[in-house]
Amino acid sequence: MSKKKIIVRGPAMSLSGYGEQCRFALRALREYDEIYDIYLTNIPWGQTGFITEDTEERRWLDSLLKKTIEYMQSAGKVDIDQHGVQQNGQSAATFDMSLQVTIPNEFEQLAPINVGYTAGIETDKISPEWLEKTFLMDRIVVVSEHAKYGFDNTEYPAQNSITGEVVVMSCKKPVIPVGYPVRHFEPDQSLQEEMDFEHDFNFLTMAQWGVRKNLENTIRWFVDEFKDDNVGLVVKTFQRCNSTIDRTFTAERLRSLVGEDPNRKCKIYFLHGSMTNSELSALYAHEKIKALINLSHGEGFGLPMFEATSHELPVIAPAWSGHCDFLYGPVANKKTKKVKTRPLFARVDYTIGNVQKQAVWAGVINEDAKWCYPTEDSYKKTLRKVYKQYDRYKGMSKKLKKHITETFTEERQYKMFAEAVMGEEINEEEVIREYMGKYDNIIYKKLDSDPGIYGTWNEALKLATGEYITNANLDDRKAPWSLERHAMELYVNNTVDLVYADSFITNQPNETYEQNSSSGRRYNFEQFSKEALLRGNQ
Repeated sequence: MSKKKIIVRGPAMSLSGYGEQCRFALRALREYDEIYDIYLTNIPWGQTGFITEDTEERRWLDSLLKKTIEYMQSAGKVDIDQHGVQQNGQSAATFDMSLQVTIPNEFEQLAPINVGYTAGIETDKISPEWLEKTFLMDRIVVVSEHAKYGFDNTEYPAQNSITGEVVVMSCKKPVIPVGYPVRHFEPDQSLQEEMDFEHDFNFLTMAQWGVRKNLENTIRWFVDEFKDDNVGLVVKTFQRCNSTIDRTFTAERLRSLVGEDPNRKCKIYFLHGSMTNSELSALYAHEKIKALINLSHGEGFGLPMFEATSHELPVIAPAWSGHCDFLYGPVANKKTKKVKTRPLFARVDYTIGNVQKQAVWAGVINEDAKWCYPTEDSYKKTLRKVYKQYDRYKGMSKKLKKHITETFTEERQYKMFAEAVMGEEINEEEVIREYMGKYDNIIYKKLDSDPGIYGTWNEALKLATGEYITNANLDDRKAPWSLERHAMELYVNNTVDLVYADSFITNQPNETYEQNSSSGRRYNFEQFSKEALLRGNQ
Protein backbone atom coordinates (compact mmCIF):
# COMPACT_ATOMS: atom_id res chain seq x y z
CA MET A 1 0.00 0.00 0.00
CA SER A 2 1.61 3.25 -1.11
CA LYS A 3 1.55 6.20 1.27
CA LYS A 4 -1.36 8.61 0.99
CA LYS A 5 -0.40 12.26 1.13
CA ILE A 6 -3.12 13.61 3.44
CA ILE A 7 -3.70 17.23 4.43
CA VAL A 8 -5.40 17.61 7.82
CA ARG A 9 -7.21 20.92 8.26
CA GLY A 10 -8.39 21.63 11.79
CA PRO A 11 -7.81 23.48 15.09
CA ALA A 12 -4.87 21.30 16.14
CA MET A 13 -3.43 23.94 18.48
CA SER A 14 -6.71 24.98 20.09
CA LEU A 15 -7.62 24.39 23.73
CA SER A 16 -11.13 23.33 22.78
CA GLY A 17 -13.21 20.22 22.21
CA TYR A 18 -12.60 20.42 18.48
CA GLY A 19 -8.90 20.95 19.21
CA GLU A 20 -8.74 17.66 21.12
CA GLN A 21 -10.76 16.02 18.34
CA CYS A 22 -8.20 17.17 15.77
CA ARG A 23 -5.31 15.91 17.90
CA PHE A 24 -7.00 12.53 18.29
CA ALA A 25 -7.29 12.30 14.51
CA LEU A 26 -3.60 13.13 14.10
CA ARG A 27 -2.58 10.58 16.75
CA ALA A 28 -4.58 7.90 14.94
CA LEU A 29 -3.04 8.69 11.55
CA ARG A 30 0.41 8.81 13.14
CA GLU A 31 0.00 5.22 14.32
CA TYR A 32 -0.24 4.31 10.63
CA ASP A 33 2.60 6.45 9.28
CA GLU A 34 3.48 3.67 6.87
CA ILE A 35 0.15 4.46 5.18
CA TYR A 36 -0.39 8.19 5.76
CA ASP A 37 2.05 10.97 4.88
CA ILE A 38 0.59 13.66 7.15
CA TYR A 39 0.44 17.41 6.49
CA LEU A 40 -1.29 19.92 8.73
CA THR A 41 -2.99 23.27 8.30
CA ASN A 42 -4.10 24.80 11.58
CA ILE A 43 -7.28 26.87 11.81
CA PRO A 44 -8.37 29.12 14.70
CA TRP A 45 -11.34 28.05 16.82
CA GLY A 46 -13.47 30.84 18.26
CA GLN A 47 -11.62 32.72 20.96
CA THR A 48 -10.06 29.69 22.64
CA GLY A 49 -6.39 29.78 23.58
CA PHE A 50 -3.51 27.81 22.08
CA ILE A 51 -1.54 24.90 23.56
CA THR A 52 1.50 26.24 25.38
CA GLU A 53 2.83 23.06 27.02
CA ASP A 54 6.20 21.91 25.69
CA THR A 55 5.46 18.25 25.03
CA GLU A 56 6.62 15.74 22.44
CA GLU A 57 3.19 15.98 20.79
CA ARG A 58 3.36 19.78 20.57
CA ARG A 59 6.82 19.55 18.99
CA TRP A 60 5.50 16.98 16.52
CA LEU A 61 2.58 19.25 15.59
CA ASP A 62 5.03 22.09 15.03
CA SER A 63 7.09 19.86 12.75
CA LEU A 64 3.98 19.01 10.70
CA LEU A 65 3.15 22.69 10.29
CA LYS A 66 6.69 23.45 9.19
CA LYS A 67 6.72 20.50 6.80
CA THR A 68 3.41 21.67 5.28
CA ILE A 69 4.57 25.27 4.88
CA GLU A 70 7.75 24.15 3.13
CA TYR A 71 5.84 21.80 0.83
CA MET A 72 3.18 24.35 -0.10
CA GLN A 73 5.68 27.16 -0.61
CA SER A 74 7.87 24.95 -2.79
CA ALA A 75 4.85 24.14 -4.96
CA GLY A 76 3.58 27.67 -5.40
CA LYS A 77 3.51 31.14 -3.89
CA VAL A 78 1.38 31.13 -0.77
CA ASP A 79 1.35 33.17 2.43
CA ILE A 80 1.09 31.14 5.64
CA ASP A 81 1.30 32.55 9.16
CA GLN A 82 3.30 31.20 12.11
CA HIS A 83 0.48 28.84 13.12
CA GLY A 84 0.25 27.25 9.68
CA VAL A 85 -2.90 29.12 8.66
CA GLN A 86 -3.06 29.99 4.97
CA GLN A 87 -3.67 33.74 4.62
CA ASN A 88 -3.85 34.32 0.87
CA GLY A 89 -2.52 33.10 -2.44
CA GLN A 90 -3.09 29.78 -4.13
CA SER A 91 -0.66 26.91 -3.74
CA ALA A 92 -0.09 24.34 -6.46
CA ALA A 93 0.64 21.70 -3.78
CA THR A 94 -1.36 18.53 -4.32
CA PHE A 95 -2.59 15.93 -1.85
CA ASP A 96 -4.21 12.53 -2.25
CA MET A 97 -6.72 13.13 0.52
CA SER A 98 -8.01 15.79 2.87
CA LEU A 99 -9.30 15.34 6.42
CA GLN A 100 -11.27 18.38 7.58
CA VAL A 101 -11.87 18.63 11.33
CA THR A 102 -14.57 21.28 11.72
CA ILE A 103 -18.30 21.91 11.51
CA PRO A 104 -19.73 20.93 8.09
CA ASN A 105 -20.38 24.55 7.08
CA GLU A 106 -16.64 24.75 6.41
CA PHE A 107 -16.27 21.52 4.39
CA GLU A 108 -14.50 22.04 1.05
CA GLN A 109 -13.18 19.92 -1.80
CA LEU A 110 -9.45 20.16 -1.17
CA ALA A 111 -8.26 16.91 -2.75
CA PRO A 112 -9.46 14.02 -4.94
CA ILE A 113 -10.77 12.33 -1.77
CA ASN A 114 -12.27 14.45 1.02
CA VAL A 115 -13.24 13.24 4.49
CA GLY A 116 -15.19 15.40 6.92
CA TYR A 117 -14.63 14.82 10.63
CA THR A 118 -17.09 16.56 12.91
CA ALA A 119 -18.51 16.28 16.41
CA GLY A 120 -21.87 16.43 14.68
CA ILE A 121 -24.83 18.07 16.31
CA GLU A 122 -26.32 17.75 19.80
CA THR A 123 -29.88 18.05 18.49
CA ASP A 124 -31.98 15.47 16.66
CA LYS A 125 -31.27 16.80 13.14
CA ILE A 126 -28.71 18.73 11.12
CA SER A 127 -29.33 21.97 9.22
CA PRO A 128 -29.99 22.17 5.45
CA GLU A 129 -26.61 23.94 5.09
CA TRP A 130 -24.86 20.96 6.66
CA LEU A 131 -26.80 18.58 4.48
CA GLU A 132 -25.72 20.40 1.31
CA LYS A 133 -22.07 20.30 2.42
CA THR A 134 -22.17 16.51 2.78
CA PHE A 135 -22.40 16.32 -1.02
CA LEU A 136 -18.79 17.65 -1.19
CA MET A 137 -17.43 14.85 1.01
CA ASP A 138 -16.66 11.25 0.13
CA ARG A 139 -17.43 10.16 3.69
CA ILE A 140 -18.02 11.69 7.10
CA VAL A 141 -16.58 10.56 10.43
CA VAL A 142 -18.46 11.52 13.60
CA VAL A 143 -17.81 10.96 17.30
CA SER A 144 -20.94 9.02 18.32
CA GLU A 145 -23.98 7.08 17.21
CA HIS A 146 -26.10 10.10 18.17
CA ALA A 147 -24.17 12.31 15.76
CA LYS A 148 -24.56 9.67 13.05
CA TYR A 149 -28.32 9.58 13.68
CA GLY A 150 -28.54 13.32 13.04
CA PHE A 151 -26.93 12.93 9.60
CA ASP A 152 -28.70 9.72 8.60
CA ASN A 153 -32.22 10.78 9.63
CA THR A 154 -32.45 14.38 8.44
CA GLU A 155 -34.55 15.14 5.37
CA TYR A 156 -35.55 18.41 3.73
CA PRO A 157 -37.67 19.09 0.63
CA ALA A 158 -35.70 20.58 -2.28
CA GLN A 159 -36.60 21.64 -5.81
CA ASN A 160 -34.66 20.64 -8.91
CA SER A 161 -33.56 23.96 -10.46
CA ILE A 162 -33.90 22.57 -14.02
CA THR A 163 -37.02 20.40 -13.92
CA GLY A 164 -38.81 22.09 -11.03
CA GLU A 165 -39.41 18.68 -9.47
CA VAL A 166 -39.67 18.66 -5.67
CA VAL A 167 -37.46 15.96 -4.15
CA VAL A 168 -36.44 14.90 -0.67
CA MET A 169 -32.86 15.86 0.17
CA SER A 170 -30.94 13.58 2.57
CA CYS A 171 -27.36 12.57 3.31
CA LYS A 172 -26.19 9.95 0.80
CA LYS A 173 -22.60 9.65 2.00
CA PRO A 174 -21.32 7.04 4.51
CA VAL A 175 -21.35 8.36 8.10
CA ILE A 176 -18.96 6.44 10.37
CA PRO A 177 -18.98 6.84 14.18
CA VAL A 178 -15.65 6.49 16.03
CA GLY A 179 -15.39 7.34 19.73
CA TYR A 180 -12.35 8.48 21.72
CA PRO A 181 -9.91 6.12 23.43
CA VAL A 182 -9.13 5.89 27.14
CA ARG A 183 -5.85 7.67 27.84
CA HIS A 184 -3.98 7.35 31.12
CA PHE A 185 -2.20 10.24 32.82
CA GLU A 186 -0.43 10.41 36.15
CA PRO A 187 -2.41 12.76 38.47
CA ASP A 188 -0.62 15.95 39.43
CA GLN A 189 -0.03 15.30 43.13
CA SER A 190 0.86 18.91 43.92
CA LEU A 191 -2.48 20.12 42.52
CA GLN A 192 -4.40 17.55 44.57
CA GLU A 193 -2.72 18.85 47.69
CA GLU A 194 -3.53 22.46 46.76
CA MET A 195 -7.25 21.78 46.19
CA ASP A 196 -8.72 22.24 49.66
CA PHE A 197 -12.44 21.48 49.94
CA GLU A 198 -14.32 22.20 53.15
CA HIS A 199 -16.74 19.31 52.77
CA ASP A 200 -15.77 15.66 52.22
CA PHE A 201 -18.46 15.02 49.60
CA ASN A 202 -18.31 17.17 46.45
CA PHE A 203 -19.86 16.93 43.01
CA LEU A 204 -18.03 18.19 39.90
CA THR A 205 -19.41 19.82 36.76
CA MET A 206 -17.33 20.93 33.77
CA ALA A 207 -18.78 23.01 30.94
CA GLN A 208 -18.43 26.19 28.94
CA TRP A 209 -21.11 28.56 30.16
CA GLY A 210 -23.58 28.57 27.31
CA VAL A 211 -27.18 27.67 26.51
CA ARG A 212 -26.55 24.04 25.58
CA LYS A 213 -24.70 23.14 28.77
CA ASN A 214 -27.61 24.17 31.02
CA LEU A 215 -25.19 25.33 33.70
CA GLU A 216 -27.59 27.73 35.45
CA ASN A 217 -30.04 24.93 36.30
CA THR A 218 -27.18 22.57 37.18
CA ILE A 219 -26.00 25.02 39.87
CA ARG A 220 -29.30 26.58 40.97
CA TRP A 221 -31.09 23.26 41.49
CA PHE A 222 -28.06 21.84 43.29
CA VAL A 223 -28.14 24.74 45.79
CA ASP A 224 -31.91 24.26 46.29
CA GLU A 225 -31.41 20.58 47.08
CA PHE A 226 -28.38 20.79 49.36
CA LYS A 227 -28.76 24.18 51.08
CA ASP A 228 -28.98 22.39 54.44
CA ASP A 229 -26.26 19.78 53.77
CA ASN A 230 -22.48 19.76 54.01
CA VAL A 231 -22.02 19.06 50.32
CA GLY A 232 -20.00 20.92 47.67
CA LEU A 233 -20.17 21.54 43.93
CA VAL A 234 -16.96 22.23 42.01
CA VAL A 235 -17.75 24.28 38.89
CA LYS A 236 -15.02 24.19 36.20
CA THR A 237 -16.22 26.72 33.63
CA PHE A 238 -15.48 29.70 31.40
CA GLN A 239 -17.49 31.87 29.01
CA ARG A 240 -15.28 32.68 26.03
CA CYS A 241 -11.63 31.96 26.81
CA ASN A 242 -9.21 31.39 29.68
CA SER A 243 -8.19 35.04 30.10
CA THR A 244 -8.10 36.98 33.36
CA ILE A 245 -10.96 39.18 32.14
CA ASP A 246 -13.07 36.11 31.39
CA ARG A 247 -12.34 34.78 34.88
CA THR A 248 -13.54 38.04 36.45
CA PHE A 249 -16.79 38.16 34.47
CA THR A 250 -17.49 34.43 34.97
CA ALA A 251 -16.91 34.68 38.73
CA GLU A 252 -19.33 37.62 38.93
CA ARG A 253 -21.92 35.73 36.91
CA LEU A 254 -21.60 32.77 39.28
CA ARG A 255 -21.98 35.00 42.35
CA SER A 256 -25.09 36.61 40.87
CA LEU A 257 -26.60 33.19 40.17
CA VAL A 258 -25.94 31.70 43.60
CA GLY A 259 -26.57 34.82 45.68
CA GLU A 260 -25.54 35.44 49.28
CA ASP A 261 -27.08 33.29 52.01
CA PRO A 262 -25.16 33.06 55.32
CA ASN A 263 -27.33 30.11 56.41
CA ARG A 264 -26.54 27.98 53.36
CA LYS A 265 -24.38 24.97 54.22
CA CYS A 266 -23.53 23.71 50.73
CA LYS A 267 -20.47 25.20 49.03
CA ILE A 268 -19.78 26.26 45.44
CA TYR A 269 -16.14 26.18 44.24
CA PHE A 270 -15.13 27.95 41.04
CA LEU A 271 -12.30 26.66 38.79
CA HIS A 272 -11.17 28.63 35.72
CA GLY A 273 -8.32 28.36 33.25
CA SER A 274 -6.71 25.69 31.11
CA MET A 275 -5.55 22.48 32.77
CA THR A 276 -3.03 19.88 31.64
CA ASN A 277 -4.04 16.24 31.31
CA SER A 278 -2.23 15.47 34.58
CA GLU A 279 -4.09 18.30 36.32
CA LEU A 280 -7.43 17.07 35.00
CA SER A 281 -6.56 13.57 36.17
CA ALA A 282 -5.82 15.00 39.62
CA LEU A 283 -9.23 16.66 39.63
CA TYR A 284 -11.10 13.49 38.66
CA ALA A 285 -9.11 11.39 41.13
CA HIS A 286 -9.38 13.76 44.12
CA GLU A 287 -10.61 11.82 47.16
CA LYS A 288 -13.23 14.47 47.99
CA ILE A 289 -14.74 14.65 44.50
CA LYS A 290 -17.34 11.89 44.38
CA ALA A 291 -19.30 12.23 41.11
CA LEU A 292 -19.53 14.21 37.87
CA ILE A 293 -22.70 16.04 36.82
CA ASN A 294 -23.64 16.74 33.20
CA LEU A 295 -27.08 18.29 32.82
CA SER A 296 -26.59 19.52 29.25
CA HIS A 297 -29.32 19.47 26.61
CA GLY A 298 -27.14 17.24 24.42
CA GLU A 299 -23.59 16.09 23.71
CA GLY A 300 -21.77 15.10 20.55
CA PHE A 301 -19.70 12.68 22.64
CA GLY A 302 -19.20 14.05 26.16
CA LEU A 303 -15.43 13.85 26.68
CA PRO A 304 -15.39 15.04 30.34
CA MET A 305 -17.89 12.30 31.21
CA PHE A 306 -15.74 9.76 29.37
CA GLU A 307 -12.63 10.90 31.22
CA ALA A 308 -14.51 10.79 34.53
CA THR A 309 -15.61 7.19 33.95
CA SER A 310 -12.02 6.17 33.24
CA HIS A 311 -11.20 7.51 36.73
CA GLU A 312 -14.02 5.45 38.27
CA LEU A 313 -16.09 8.56 38.97
CA PRO A 314 -19.89 8.04 38.97
CA VAL A 315 -21.71 10.12 36.36
CA ILE A 316 -25.09 11.88 36.68
CA ALA A 317 -26.68 12.67 33.31
CA PRO A 318 -29.79 12.27 31.16
CA ALA A 319 -29.79 9.17 28.96
CA TRP A 320 -29.85 11.10 25.70
CA SER A 321 -27.22 11.91 23.04
CA GLY A 322 -23.57 11.01 22.48
CA HIS A 323 -22.54 9.86 25.95
CA CYS A 324 -24.95 6.90 25.74
CA ASP A 325 -22.26 5.22 23.61
CA PHE A 326 -20.08 4.62 26.67
CA LEU A 327 -22.29 5.01 29.78
CA TYR A 328 -23.90 1.61 29.21
CA GLY A 329 -22.02 -1.62 29.84
CA PRO A 330 -22.40 -5.41 30.18
CA VAL A 331 -23.89 -6.68 33.45
CA ALA A 332 -24.39 -10.36 34.29
CA ASN A 333 -27.62 -11.49 35.96
CA LYS A 334 -26.70 -13.01 39.33
CA LYS A 335 -29.15 -15.90 38.89
CA THR A 336 -29.18 -16.68 35.18
CA LYS A 337 -25.60 -15.44 34.47
CA LYS A 338 -26.92 -13.92 31.23
CA VAL A 339 -25.13 -10.73 30.26
CA LYS A 340 -27.18 -7.70 29.19
CA THR A 341 -26.27 -4.11 28.45
CA ARG A 342 -27.34 -1.88 31.33
CA PRO A 343 -26.99 1.80 32.26
CA LEU A 344 -24.01 2.17 34.60
CA PHE A 345 -24.68 5.77 35.56
CA ALA A 346 -27.22 7.80 37.53
CA ARG A 347 -29.96 8.71 35.05
CA VAL A 348 -31.90 11.96 35.12
CA ASP A 349 -35.35 12.02 33.52
CA TYR A 350 -35.92 14.43 30.65
CA THR A 351 -38.37 15.64 28.04
CA ILE A 352 -37.67 16.41 24.38
CA GLY A 353 -38.50 19.85 23.00
CA ASN A 354 -37.45 22.48 20.49
CA VAL A 355 -34.20 24.29 21.20
CA GLN A 356 -34.41 27.64 22.99
CA LYS A 357 -34.55 30.76 20.81
CA GLN A 358 -31.15 31.89 22.10
CA ALA A 359 -29.67 28.56 20.99
CA VAL A 360 -30.68 29.00 17.34
CA TRP A 361 -27.55 29.41 15.24
CA ALA A 362 -28.05 30.26 11.56
CA GLY A 363 -26.76 27.48 9.35
CA VAL A 364 -26.01 25.19 12.30
CA ILE A 365 -28.93 24.82 14.75
CA ASN A 366 -32.40 25.38 13.27
CA GLU A 367 -35.33 26.53 15.36
CA ASP A 368 -37.23 23.30 14.60
CA ALA A 369 -34.37 21.13 15.97
CA LYS A 370 -34.99 19.33 19.26
CA TRP A 371 -32.90 18.32 22.26
CA CYS A 372 -33.47 17.14 25.82
CA TYR A 373 -34.59 19.07 28.86
CA PRO A 374 -33.58 17.37 32.15
CA THR A 375 -36.34 17.74 34.73
CA GLU A 376 -35.76 19.55 38.00
CA ASP A 377 -37.47 17.01 40.23
CA SER A 378 -35.60 14.03 38.77
CA TYR A 379 -32.26 15.86 38.92
CA LYS A 380 -32.68 16.68 42.60
CA LYS A 381 -33.80 13.14 43.46
CA THR A 382 -30.85 11.69 41.55
CA LEU A 383 -28.38 13.97 43.33
CA ARG A 384 -29.82 12.88 46.67
CA LYS A 385 -29.69 9.17 45.77
CA VAL A 386 -26.03 9.39 44.72
CA TYR A 387 -25.25 11.22 47.97
CA LYS A 388 -27.15 8.77 50.20
CA GLN A 389 -26.45 5.54 48.28
CA TYR A 390 -22.93 6.32 47.14
CA ASP A 391 -21.57 2.78 47.43
CA ARG A 392 -24.18 1.58 44.95
CA TYR A 393 -23.19 4.11 42.30
CA LYS A 394 -19.50 3.66 43.00
CA GLY A 395 -19.99 -0.04 42.29
CA MET A 396 -21.61 0.83 38.96
CA SER A 397 -18.73 3.15 38.08
CA LYS A 398 -16.19 0.39 38.78
CA LYS A 399 -17.97 -1.88 36.28
CA LEU A 400 -18.13 0.95 33.77
CA LYS A 401 -14.44 1.74 34.10
CA LYS A 402 -13.58 -1.90 33.43
CA HIS A 403 -15.85 -1.93 30.38
CA ILE A 404 -14.55 1.24 28.72
CA THR A 405 -10.91 0.46 29.57
CA GLU A 406 -11.22 -2.88 27.79
CA THR A 407 -13.37 -1.60 24.90
CA PHE A 408 -12.14 1.91 24.09
CA THR A 409 -8.42 1.14 23.86
CA GLU A 410 -6.06 3.45 21.98
CA GLU A 411 -5.04 0.65 19.61
CA ARG A 412 -8.66 -0.18 18.73
CA GLN A 413 -9.93 3.39 18.37
CA TYR A 414 -6.91 4.55 16.36
CA LYS A 415 -7.35 1.62 13.97
CA MET A 416 -11.09 2.31 13.63
CA PHE A 417 -10.41 5.94 12.84
CA ALA A 418 -7.56 5.28 10.40
CA GLU A 419 -9.79 2.81 8.55
CA ALA A 420 -12.76 5.22 8.58
CA VAL A 421 -10.59 7.86 6.91
CA MET A 422 -9.29 5.35 4.38
CA GLY A 423 -12.80 4.06 3.70
CA GLU A 424 -11.68 0.47 3.91
CA GLU A 425 -10.05 -2.00 6.26
CA ILE A 426 -6.33 -1.38 6.51
CA ASN A 427 -4.53 -4.40 5.10
CA GLU A 428 -1.69 -4.95 7.55
CA GLU A 429 -0.45 -7.96 5.59
CA GLU A 430 0.19 -5.78 2.56
CA VAL A 431 2.24 -3.37 4.69
CA ILE A 432 4.25 -6.17 6.30
CA ARG A 433 5.03 -7.77 2.94
CA GLU A 434 6.50 -4.48 1.73
CA TYR A 435 9.05 -4.70 4.54
CA MET A 436 9.64 -8.40 3.83
CA GLY A 437 10.80 -7.33 0.38
CA LYS A 438 13.48 -5.15 2.02
CA TYR A 439 14.51 -7.44 4.90
CA ASP A 440 14.78 -11.16 4.22
CA ASN A 441 14.96 -12.12 7.92
CA ILE A 442 11.31 -11.23 8.58
CA ILE A 443 9.01 -14.24 8.99
CA TYR A 444 5.28 -13.62 8.63
CA LYS A 445 2.53 -16.06 9.57
CA LYS A 446 -1.16 -15.18 9.41
CA LEU A 447 -3.24 -17.11 11.96
CA ASP A 448 -6.81 -18.23 11.25
CA SER A 449 -7.97 -17.06 14.69
CA ASP A 450 -6.65 -14.83 17.45
CA PRO A 451 -5.21 -16.92 20.33
CA GLY A 452 -4.47 -13.82 22.42
CA ILE A 453 -1.17 -12.04 22.96
CA TYR A 454 0.57 -14.89 24.81
CA GLY A 455 -0.70 -17.54 22.42
CA THR A 456 0.66 -15.39 19.59
CA TRP A 457 4.04 -15.15 21.34
CA ASN A 458 4.17 -18.95 21.60
CA GLU A 459 3.44 -19.25 17.88
CA ALA A 460 6.33 -16.86 17.22
CA LEU A 461 8.67 -18.94 19.41
CA LYS A 462 8.00 -21.96 17.19
CA LEU A 463 9.07 -19.95 14.15
CA ALA A 464 12.11 -18.32 15.75
CA THR A 465 15.53 -19.34 14.36
CA GLY A 466 17.81 -16.98 16.29
CA GLU A 467 19.84 -17.70 19.41
CA TYR A 468 18.05 -15.13 21.58
CA ILE A 469 14.45 -13.96 21.82
CA THR A 470 12.91 -10.72 23.04
CA ASN A 471 9.54 -9.00 22.81
CA ALA A 472 8.71 -5.37 22.05
CA ASN A 473 5.20 -4.06 22.76
CA LEU A 474 3.70 -1.10 20.92
CA ASP A 475 4.17 1.19 23.93
CA ASP A 476 7.83 0.21 24.49
CA ARG A 477 10.85 2.31 23.58
CA LYS A 478 14.18 0.50 23.97
CA ALA A 479 17.49 2.18 24.68
CA PRO A 480 19.71 2.14 21.55
CA TRP A 481 22.18 -0.19 23.29
CA SER A 482 19.52 -2.38 24.95
CA LEU A 483 19.65 -5.49 22.75
CA GLU A 484 23.45 -5.46 22.45
CA ARG A 485 23.97 -5.19 26.20
CA HIS A 486 21.45 -7.90 27.02
CA ALA A 487 22.85 -10.25 24.38
CA MET A 488 26.39 -9.72 25.73
CA GLU A 489 25.31 -10.63 29.27
CA LEU A 490 23.79 -13.88 27.99
CA TYR A 491 26.85 -14.61 25.83
CA VAL A 492 29.41 -14.29 28.62
CA ASN A 493 27.31 -16.01 31.33
CA ASN A 494 26.62 -19.64 30.40
CA THR A 495 24.46 -20.19 33.49
CA VAL A 496 22.12 -17.27 32.76
CA ASP A 497 19.03 -17.77 30.57
CA LEU A 498 17.10 -14.53 31.23
CA VAL A 499 18.10 -10.89 31.49
CA TYR A 500 15.85 -7.90 32.09
CA ALA A 501 16.14 -4.21 33.00
CA ASP A 502 14.40 -1.49 34.95
CA SER A 503 12.04 0.66 32.88
CA PHE A 504 11.34 4.37 32.90
CA ILE A 505 7.63 5.22 33.22
CA THR A 506 5.99 7.82 31.00
CA ASN A 507 2.33 8.54 30.25
CA GLN A 508 2.99 10.53 27.08
CA PRO A 509 2.69 8.53 23.82
CA ASN A 510 5.44 8.22 21.21
CA GLU A 511 8.26 9.64 23.33
CA THR A 512 11.83 8.47 22.70
CA TYR A 513 14.22 6.87 25.15
CA GLU A 514 16.50 9.89 24.92
CA GLN A 515 13.74 12.51 25.35
CA ASN A 516 10.85 11.59 27.61
CA SER A 517 8.81 12.95 30.50
CA SER A 518 9.57 10.20 33.04
CA SER A 519 11.66 12.57 35.22
CA GLY A 520 13.55 9.50 36.38
CA ARG A 521 10.45 7.53 37.49
CA ARG A 522 11.03 3.84 36.88
CA TYR A 523 9.92 0.31 37.64
CA ASN A 524 12.60 -0.96 40.03
CA PHE A 525 12.22 -4.73 39.81
CA GLU A 526 13.53 -6.84 42.68
CA GLN A 527 16.29 -9.41 42.17
CA PHE A 528 15.11 -12.57 40.45
CA SER A 529 13.91 -15.56 42.45
CA LYS A 530 11.11 -18.07 42.06
CA GLU A 531 9.24 -16.33 44.88
CA ALA A 532 9.73 -12.93 43.23
CA LEU A 533 8.38 -14.35 39.96
CA LEU A 534 5.20 -15.43 41.74
CA ARG A 535 4.79 -11.97 43.25
CA GLY A 536 5.17 -10.16 39.93
CA ASN A 537 6.70 -10.86 36.53
CA GLN A 538 10.05 -9.08 36.15
